[in-house]
Amino acid sequence: MGKKNDGKQLAQNKKASHDYFIEDTFEAGMVLTGTEIKSVRASKANISDAFATIRNGEMFIHNMHISPFEQGNRHNPTDPTRARKLLLKKVEIHKLMGLSKQEGYTIVPLKIYVRNGYAKLLVGLGRGKKNYDKRETAAKKDAQRDIQRALREKQKVAR
Repeated sequence: MGKKNDGKQLAQNKKASHDYFIEDTFEAGMVLTGTEIKSVRASKANISDAFATIRNGEMFIHNMHISPFEQGNRHNPTDPTRARKLLLKKVEIHKLMGLSKQEGYTIVPLKIYVRNGYAKLLVGLGRGKKNYDKRETAAKKDAQRDIQRALREKQKVAR
């Protein structure tokens, strides 16, 4: 019997798919202190400005904002945007380190969710989009939306 929000997406970086081509994804655990997990479960996390770095063979996420828990105690962290350690296998960290050193690649946090009671962060290896790529993607979305609208109208007329 799982928790009520197991697997539920708690925070998402919507700008990531707009600004980057996501080529590979990795699931990482997060090292949280005190009542941060309660805030994450209450969807009080924001990863829109967050970025990940690799230092000394360990991966950290910076600028991820987790609001302090309202009913928190003295173990409630005071800095909501502190750097938090991400838990990945050494092989995955080395793979990400090698790929992110290439020109135009970066490690982008995509979404936060809870699995088996543990907070997880989905990180992706992203290649930056140029402005013309963004316009092309928007045009494809608009065309697909128009096609769907036309199909719905056609089905309404057929009934």
